[in-house]
This record gives sequence, C-alpha cells and structure tokens, in this order.
Amino acid sequence: MDATTTSGLQLKTERRWLADIVELMSSMRFAISLLTIIAIASIIGTVLKQNEPMPNYVNQFGPFWFEVFGKLGLYAVYSVWWFLLIMSFLVVSTTLCIIRNAPKMLKDMRSWRENVREQSLRNFHHHAEWHAGADAGVLTQQLGERVAAAGYKVKSVAKDGAVLLTAKQGAANKWGYIFAHSAIVIICIGGLLDSDLPIRFQEWAFGKTPFGGNGIIAEIPAQHRLPIANPTFRGNTLIPEGATSSTAIIPRQEGVLIQDLPFSIQLKKFIIEHYSTGMPKLFASEVVVRDNETGKSFPATIKVNEPLIYKGVAVYQSSFEDGGSKLKLAGYPMVGPSEKTFEVAGEVGGSTPLASSRGTEYTVEWSGFRPFNVENTGQDVRAVNQNKSFTEGLNKQLGSAAKNANSKELKNVGPSVQYKLRDKNGQAREYHNYMQPVLIDGAYVFLSGVRTAPDEPFRYLRIPADDNDTVEDWVRLRAALADPALREVAAKRYAERAMPESKPESEKLRAQLQASAVRGMGIFAGDENGGGYLAVSKFLEKVPAGEQEKAADIFMKILNGSLWELWQAAREKDGLKPVAADEKHARFLQIATNAMSDAFFYGAPVYLQLRGFDEVKASVLQVTRSPGKNVVYFGCLLLVLGVFSMLYIRERRLWIWLKPGPHGGTQALMAMSTQRKTLDFEKEFETLKAQLAQSA
Repeated sequence: MDATTTSGLQLKTERRWLADIVELMSSMRFAISLLTIIAIASIIGTVLKQNEPMPNYVNQFGPFWFEVFGKLGLYAVYSVWWFLLIMSFLVVSTTLCIIRNAPKMLKDMRSWRENVREQSLRNFHHHAEWHAGADAGVLTQQLGERVAAAGYKVKSVAKDGAVLLTAKQGAANKWGYIFAHSAIVIICIGGLLDSDLPIRFQEWAFGKTPFGGNGIIAEIPAQHRLPIANPTFRGNTLIPEGATSSTAIIPRQEGVLIQDLPFSIQLKKFIIEHYSTGMPKLFASEVVVRDNETGKSFPATIKVNEPLIYKGVAVYQSSFEDGGSKLKLAGYPMVGPSEKTFEVAGEVGGSTPLASSRGTEYTVEWSGFRPFNVENTGQDVRAVNQNKSFTEGLNKQLGSAAKNANSKELKNVGPSVQYKLRDKNGQAREYHNYMQPVLIDGAYVFLSGVRTAPDEPFRYLRIPADDNDTVEDWVRLRAALADPALREVAAKRYAERAMPESKPESEKLRAQLQASAVRGMGIFAGDENGGGYLAVSKFLEKVPAGEQEKAADIFMKILNGSLWELWQAAREKDGLKPVAADEKHARFLQIATNAMSDAFFYGAPVYLQLRGFDEVKASVLQVTRSPGKNVVYFGCLLLVLGVFSMLYIRERRLWIWLKPGPHGGTQALMAMSTQRKTLDFEKEFETLKAQLAQSA
C-alpha cells in the first residue's frame, strides 16, 4: 500500500470520526442529557443558598462535606466552570441540530409533495374515492375552489393523462421547531453574557484577584478592581444616610472584587414605612446621582421593583442595614456579688473594649441594631441551656415558656441590639438583647438571646421586669445569691419565720433548718455541681430513688422560702422597702429563680441592656449591568412563539387525483395526512370528503 492510499484512509477515518462527533452532539439524546444536568444543578442552586460567606457553609455542613461541596463548586453553581461548560455545549448542540434540520424543514415547507402516485394515495389511512359526471377540467376548477375555501393553498399538476391537485395548510408548524430550538440557543447565550465569564477572563488575562482583607475601598489596589467598561457584573453597595458610593462589591469565594461605577450615588434619606403590626410595607431610597464624566447630578427615588437605570447600569433596592447607629447601654454584672451598674457606648460596625470584674479582657463587637422587631410572641422561647427548654426538667419550679407551635401572635416588641462578646483568646458568643420588656405567659420579661454559632437559633434568657419595669431587682437578687453573708442572713430569717416558737426543742430544729437553707442556696448558687437547677438535680440523685420526689419537694420549698428572704435582705441592704407578699411578687420570684438558673449557661460576665440610641439607616442597593437581559427576553419571545406554533398549528396535506372514468366522467381519489391524528382531524377529513364529493 503506497503513501497516497494510506493518507487517504487516514483522512477518511478522521472525517468519519468528526462526523460521529457532530452526529452525537446534534442528537436529541445528547441535548436532553445536558438539559437534565442543568436542571439538577439549578435545583441545587435553588435549595442551597448561593454566594454565602464560607464560614456559614462550614457551620452548616461540617468540615468534610464543606470541602466536598466546595470542590464541586456548589456554593456558586451558576458561575462554576462545569455549569458554564455544559451551557456552552448545549448552545453548540442545539445550534448543530438547527443547522442540520432547519434547511430540510424550510425545504419541506415550500414543497408541494407533488411526486406522489395514484397507488401510494390509496395506501393512506385517510382516503376516499368517488365518480363524478363532470369532465376533468371543470371538476379540477370546482374542487380547487372548495379546497381553497377550506383554507388550503392549492396547486394543480398534470400527471400522464391525469390531474393532481396538491394542497397544504399549517406549514408554519415547522417554524415552531425552529423558533423553540433557536430560543434555547439565544437564552443560553444571554445567560452566558450575564454570567461571570467576563470577570473570569479578566482574572485570567489581566491578573485581577479578589481582595480578602479589610480597608478603605478607595485605597484598595488596582488588581482588585474591575474597570468601568466591564461588560457585565452584579454587585451590592451599602450606603449610610448622607454618604456617597461610586463602587459595588462583587463577592467571590476568596474575597471580593471592587467594581467601579460610571456615577456616584449619595443617599439623602432612607424611607421605611410599616403596617400597624410593625411589619415593613415600603422600602425606598431618596438619592442624588452624579455623573462622574460630566459632573451633572439629578435626584431619584429607588423603590422595590422600581429600579434606577442609568448608563446601562440598573440600581435596585435590595434591603437595608444599620449605617453605624450610636448606642448607649447599661452593663450589669452576671458573676460575683457585685451589682454595680456601668455605662457602655458603642457604634454599630465598631467594637468596644470591656473588662470584667475578674480581670478578664473582652471586646464587644457591635454587629446590628433594629429599631423595630416584629416577633411571634406565641412561639416557644427556649432556655439558654441548649439541652433543656423551660418546658422540660423541673416543671413545677421552671414554669412553662412553651405555647402551641401553631400559635402566631405578631407584635412589634421594640428596639434590639446584637453584638458578639469576644474574649482575649478569640472565642466569641453572639447576643441579641431587647430594649423593652416583652409580655410572655402573662409576665413581662427582658429577653437576652445567646448563641455560639451563626447557624444556631438564639436561646433566650428571660429576666423578669420588676415593679419599676427594670432588671435591677433581679440583678440585686442574683448578686445577693453570690454573697455568702447575705445567704446566712436570709437562711436565719427563713428559719425564724418557719419556726417562730421559742421552745428548746424548736431551737435545734430551727438551727437544722437554717443550715439546710444555707446548703440549699449554696448548691443553687454554684458552690458545687455547677449551680442552678442542674446542681439541684445532681444533688437529688444521691437520695434513694423512692424518696427523691419527696426530697425534691422539700428542697424546693426551702429554696423558694430562702430566696424570698434573700430578696428582702438585699433590698434592705440597699435602703429599699420590703415587697408585699402577694401573687405578683411570688410570680416575679419564680421567673427570677428560673433566670438565675439559666444564667449559668449565659456565658457572659455582663448583661448589656440598651438604654438609648441615635439611629443611622443604610440602604443596600444591588447594582447590575446585564447586556444579556434583552437577549434572554427575545429568546423567551421566540420560545413562546415556537411552543404556540408546535402545539396549536397543525400541518395538513391534501391530494386529489383526477383521471377520466372508464365509462365517461371523471374518477376522483382523495387522500389526507397530518403529523398528529386527532379527533379534529378526523372530523375535518369527513367534512372535506362530503363537500368534495358533492362537486360530482
């Protein structure tokens, strides 16, 4: 075999291999496979929140699955390389399919299919024959007019001594296929235009890298900034009232990119209106837009679903945040016998150093402030102890904070502050404290939420409001419980009140009762087993099982009586009058005792109560440039037209073969075909057959 023959065989093999690839990519099964993968990825992108901070995913899935999902790019499905690659393959596959089939369809639409034979028409399922007395010329004209009146286009063709009438209707059905497949290509191209492919290209070609640190936006280096001419982007900008922004933040997995805008936006005022329940009903930003090129400015109002569009950039009202509100708080010790209050000031977004009474250094990181909080006060408010709710454990002593899970009582419960308390080792807990007392289970309490991870729900410490609607009585009682001297005084008063007799035998019993009261308050105060009801439970476990219920009842009676005297002794020390022994104050003591028990799980040396604030609002605007939007709209229009054409336009073909009859007159043979046989087609065939036969 010579070299020429070998080269020819190689060329044929390469052409056959290329033809097989084109055949595969343009096939229906390949396109359906791609669409299935895209649908699955879209479901993942809908269920799994996209472009969240990476620590949120670590907390949600754990280290192992976080790494697995990260490798697959599931945290940004719509911009991951394999999703964009599949979209590109779908465009190529559908385009090849259109290139292969559209010319054939267009040719078939123009074709009259006149190369049929008499015998082939008899083989059609829908055919009919009849004899007419008129000659072929007259009958041809009559039948042509009747077929045209039925909405068909008609053509007459001479056929070896016979005449063929060929007619068609609904040929535009083929346009439905072309439009629908073209729409898929156009929509995918529009999606690729609005994807982050241009940003990825700039990262690859021009060395753009995400910025992962902190700093002033204006001072961030050029390698972290995208130019004004960037063809497509989607970012956010947060603008406090009175401030100006000319950039948008584009989140990336490794940090953020800074997108420079062709204009600057100054927020004059952020407007938020509420319903009577406190639920927001309107967000709007009154802004002044200044063109960076011409220097001209104009006012505008940006509302939800009413964006500002300028120089090809759309600015949407996304949400709102705090813009750095000034906060004034009071700090109450949560450990030790001190009840001394101190003032704390902070600014949302900033931090404040804090030293505890034990000398431990803390930092308060102010993360949020809300002047309105619409809460469902009918839901279960969980205890600070994450292993126990108020409805579990010692029900008699704890009371119930649980309500029907389906109960909904929406109320505006007033302002709240959110902050993280970080120790010198970097460990932090997050707190959410309400400024005003909230009515729960018939009693007003101050709620202070705590959680150790961002994906956890807040668990709330319920501090009862005293007669002056403050937390001072509870703080006074908590500090007294930590003071052994006051516990001794309270135990003595309790024993004297319980056994007022002066008999010699009573003195001994009174001393034993006083000792039991001191021991009980010590256990509850944390002298052993950690403190609170958990310490009480561990202490009662030492009692024989058959006597535990009786021992628990006696223990709690002594503890409750001792705490009542402790409360009065603490008030007396501060120069206050004793409180009346009534149901209201008994309820206060019960809730206060529960709160003191839960305070052992609070995890903070201080309780910070919001006292005043100067609110500064900030508007969060989404800034986008999406050249593919109009392309997608056009594709959707084509898709609607295509689907409508395929479903509602029925292509029908009609043939009538006319030839002289053996005994004079004309012999007529009629046949019809359609892509989809329906009852309407059956009815149309019978109607046409009857009408055309009447022409005889």
